[in-house]
Amino acid sequence: MSKSIPVITLDGPGGVGKGTISALVAKKLGWHYLDSGALYRLTALACQQKGIDFSAIDEVVGTTEKLQVEFLPEGGILLDGQEVEPLIRTEEAGANASLVAAIPSVREALFKRQKAFMQPPGLVADGRDMGTSIFPDADLKVFLTASADERAKRRYKQLIEKGNNVNIESLRKEIQERDERDMNRSASPLKPAGDAHIIDTSELSIEQVFQEVMCLYALTTKDSQ
Repeated sequence: MSKSIPVITLDGPGGVGKGTISALVAKKLGWHYLDSGALYRLTALACQQKGIDFSAIDEVVGTTEKLQVEFLPEGGILLDGQEVEPLIRTEEAGANASLVAAIPSVREALFKRQKAFMQPPGLVADGRDMGTSIFPDADLKVFLTASADERAKRRYKQLIEKGNNVNIESLRKEIQERDERDMNRSASPLKPAGDAHIIDTSELSIEQVFQEVMCLYALTTKDSQ
């Protein structure tokens, strides 16, 4: 690993398991964890609460710069002192996050905030551009993928278990539309870093993906010795 603070990035589209895997890796290593997607979801939520339209870019950026966010050790997230974790995990919140993430000035406003998470003993960061834009010198970069069908099934199961009435075809369409938007935006489009390890999670369990990432980490540390 590098002599500076070590960083592992896990990028990929929604529904591939990057948040779950990142949290497990961070816990295993005793490192800090950055859920970058939450920052964009929080930005969108803050704008909605203030009645700001996403097309009002200056106001959206101003809201981004003034975000009062606290990530709690037990897993909750506070926005302006209020718990908002459930509010930012909906399908609507994800779609709105994709919209504000396509605004270059919003990404610029969140750049320093994301970099600030890099603290000893190390950082595991998940998102869509962690390995390409935010931490291009990361010690280990992983890009997770899965078919749209599989991701729709996973999301459908999660929502049904929470008591939501959802349509799997609608979920699949929303996933494909978001992928298209994220991959074709001008600012930090969704794509693997040139030196990222790509893992297709379609047929893998959470434990299998976790073990594969940990093996890659072990190889990275071994190579640096």
